Amino acid sequence: MPLALYALTAGAFGIGVTEFVIMGLLLEVSRELGVTIASAGLLISGYALGVVVGAPVLTALTARWPRKTVLIALMVIFTLGNAACALAPSYGWLAAARVLTALAHGTFFGVGSVVATGLVAQEKRASAIAVMFTGLTVANILGVPFGTWLGQEFGWRATFWAVAAVGAVALAVIAMLVPQDESAPEVSDWRSDLKAILRAPVLLGLLTTVLGYAGVFAVFTYVAPMLTGIAGFADTAVSPILLVFGGGLIIGNLIGGKLADRNLIATVFGSMAALGVALALTMPALWSQPAAVVAVGLLGAAGFATVAPLQMWVLSKAEGAGQSLASSFNIAAFNLGNAIGAWAGGVVIEHGPGLNAVPLAAALFPVAAIVVAFVATRLSNRRAAIAAAIA
Repeated sequence: MPLALYALTAGAFGIGVTEFVIMGLLLEVSRELGVTIASAGLLISGYALGVVVGAPVLTALTARWPRKTVLIALMVIFTLGNAACALAPSYGWLAAARVLTALAHGTFFGVGSVVATGLVAQEKRASAIAVMFTGLTVANILGVPFGTWLGQEFGWRATFWAVAAVGAVALAVIAMLVPQDESAPEVSDWRSDLKAILRAPVLLGLLTTVLGYAGVFAVFTYVAPMLTGIAGFADTAVSPILLVFGGGLIIGNLIGGKLADRNLIATVFGSMAALGVALALTMPALWSQPAAVVAVGLLGAAGFATVAPLQMWVLSKAEGAGQSLASSFNIAAFNLGNAIGAWAGGVVIEHGPGLNAVPLAAALFPVAAIVVAFVATRLSNRRAAIAAAIA
């Protein structure tokens, strides 16, 4: 793989740390700022909604910029946003700073996915996306456990200062290693691109992404309370267990990319089915500490096995639309799913059966995603058949 692809991985690592590290610090944040665990969980939803808004808007606004310039500008926003999180005097300030940081997320992965696919041969595009997203998985193996430990030992603000430093390093790496655009920036009419993206097959593909990741984050948002409150682990055990989750992410991410290069549609359905099973098994597994650790690893593998296939699936359905905009919309869809999942998990905790029922409720989301993907596939096949008959 080209060296520039690993520069994108470095940026993905920094963004991955700031997105996921808050999960391991929900207890610390809620205690210091005097809010409930469910309210602290909304910091995740707020971040995700920031991605949902920022991804398509910033991608459209920067469509005529050189892509390297876009990536550098986004990393500047990311670094400043994390510094603001570290300085937050209140819950509201922290929430606003998280949203600011989130604005860089979607466009970075949207533009980065397009850059990644342009660096390799066509038959390796899904694998290239998977390599870039490996930054997220490594963030979970190294960054999130270390950030959780750092926050528990020195306060959660220290974690955000460390993440801001990671952002500064990632900014430098991207500036050094990502080459200048060899061709002119994509120039397109955003209205026609948006019209193409709003076609039924594309919207159904985006909805599949939303539902799949709602299931992942309904559980992952509250993984620390589940491990301590149900499985009976000490607070200090959360960080090592997140290493297992991170290991699952790397394995699932790379396998998902490889399988998607071979058979994209089968991988979309297979990865969603695996995710549903992993979520359903998490509920009984939480009553045994060894089983809980295994379940966390399986959830990571199944969750990230869906990333590259879903990203490629939406790009393939977008067809004539601007690729950066289509890619950014799918990143927004991932994060809309994150927001819905975090909210749904909070509802189950506060108004439903309770914390122990969250995994089973979460399993309903990938089941719904499979249904939507089936409808999308039937619709695409029908349109292809009609087009062939006319021809």
